[in-house]
Amino acid sequence: MRLRFLLFIVLASPAFCGSTSAQVPTRADSLRGSLSPERTWWNVLRYDLAIAPNYEERRIAGVQKITFEVVDTVRLMQIDLQQPMQIAKASHEGQAIIWTSEGNAHFLEIPRGLMPGDTARVEIHFEGKPREARNPPWDGGWIWTRDRMGRPWMTVACQGIGASVWYPCKDHQSDKADHGASLSITVPDSLVAVANGRLMEVQEVDEGMRGYAWQVSNPISTYNLVPYIGHYSHWSEAFEGEGGALRLDYFVLDYEMDTARQHFSQVNRMLACFEEYFGPYPFYEDGYKLVQAPHLGMEHQSAIAYGNRFGNGYRGLDLSATGWGLKWDFIIVHESGHEWFGNSITASDIADLWVHEAFTSYSEVLYVACNYGEEAADEYAIGTRRSILNDRPIAGELHIHQKGSNDMYHKGSNMLHTIRQLPGADTLFLAMLHDMNRRYRHSVVSGREVEAYMQEFLGLDLEKVFDQYLRSADVPALEYSLYRDSLYYRWTNCVPDFDMPLRLKNGKWLEPKTHWQRKAWAIDEWAPLEIDPNFYVLHRQHISPPPGEASELDSSPKQRTPKDVRGEGRKSE
Repeated sequence: MRLRFLLFIVLASPAFCGSTSAQVPTRADSLRGSLSPERTWWNVLRYDLAIAPNYEERRIAGVQKITFEVVDTVRLMQIDLQQPMQIAKASHEGQAIIWTSEGNAHFLEIPRGLMPGDTARVEIHFEGKPREARNPPWDGGWIWTRDRMGRPWMTVACQGIGASVWYPCKDHQSDKADHGASLSITVPDSLVAVANGRLMEVQEVDEGMRGYAWQVSNPISTYNLVPYIGHYSHWSEAFEGEGGALRLDYFVLDYEMDTARQHFSQVNRMLACFEEYFGPYPFYEDGYKLVQAPHLGMEHQSAIAYGNRFGNGYRGLDLSATGWGLKWDFIIVHESGHEWFGNSITASDIADLWVHEAFTSYSEVLYVACNYGEEAADEYAIGTRRSILNDRPIAGELHIHQKGSNDMYHKGSNMLHTIRQLPGADTLFLAMLHDMNRRYRHSVVSGREVEAYMQEFLGLDLEKVFDQYLRSADVPALEYSLYRDSLYYRWTNCVPDFDMPLRLKNGKWLEPKTHWQRKAWAIDEWAPLEIDPNFYVLHRQHISPPPGEASELDSSPKQRTPKDVRGEGRKSE
């Protein structure tokens, strides 16, 4: 998912104050976001999708074949397809079936003779004018545009709005197509059609028309299955990685070949760094592709959309304002990081999209470390805090297709960077990332499952840390006062009982609680009191009077519950 808000923040005011009201779920939200009985009785095994886009009419006609496994008593089958796209007809094993519709949800009457363990297939013919993306990739939909020479150029970006904006599917992140997918695309023979996975066949269909058949062998989420259609030229290379020879394919507009060949030389170094940190690239069987797109970029599995103008940074900007972000192409690094976090390890609900974005944003930090050292990586991580809004929690509400704040990117990354600083975690954190990708390879996980795994692997109680950074909009603040020979300190602006240890810049540790504590103060030992900047926290110093009386030591600070979504819009200090 892309960082639309970041460009605005870099160019506009550095601070933000405000609140957001809670979303009131509608019936449509529940149909889209919940795991209803009409969705859970069947498990998607494979999608076989064939389409014929009509550029002049902005229409798509296609056939979707869904192979599925029966896991429970057969009920109506919910298929998602967003208006104005329409189902033309549907069949099960060659027999026509009827359906009813409620908005964008369509309920197919599957024969009741199927039993748990059976495998079956439905075939759905569909057509229509899909919603057009107004500002891709952030505002999703089909993209009909032209290249610089005025020739047709088409693709789709649909992570937020969902793949059902253009084809029928079970549009929920919890159910990947376990056995992969195929995408067959029929286009005029002047165009080249590219999709995920391997190119299996190119054939002449009718006079002036050509068909391209692509196939994915690994599990894939619906929003990742995407066509690219344009006047593409192509070259391929090989990367000798941990899983053997990985095929690298590059598809760019024919007039961009020379520029792209030089710029994409970054890919090998990026893959080497990420395999070192995360383990083998997750999709050796399907290869790795960069495909030039008419929008900034998206993490489409094994066929990453690239539109960063063949330059370093994020459209030429350094999102950290440190200089390190201009030494590499943000889209190549960030979107490729999603191959591990998002495409291989997939959150089961869009509310837990922080699992994709926090870890992938932290992959940027690790890429800097891999190439320029840990000190540079720390500077980059700290620099990205300038984009954090603290407007609402980064974990959304489950089962209503609601994601959390866009702070899931750099606030999520800085949460991970903070956890990495905790006693014991510094020596285990990188091993955890490697093990995490081994354990959850090609899997669907919940945010809570990831939290529990991290606590178990690191041997730390991080429950309050996750409540603070994921389910509250506030940044914890160390409130303190220096008086005579004592330091008085506590956590405030935090969830109840927040107790995260904190390292000072001189290497010494404090263990603040949410009530006042007192520690002997020696000028030579402590002064000046400076917090290690690798911790994403605030600090607030009292000048006078210090909370030195016993009654004041027992006083409680203002605390926030994990459900508080207002926040103070404060940045780290």
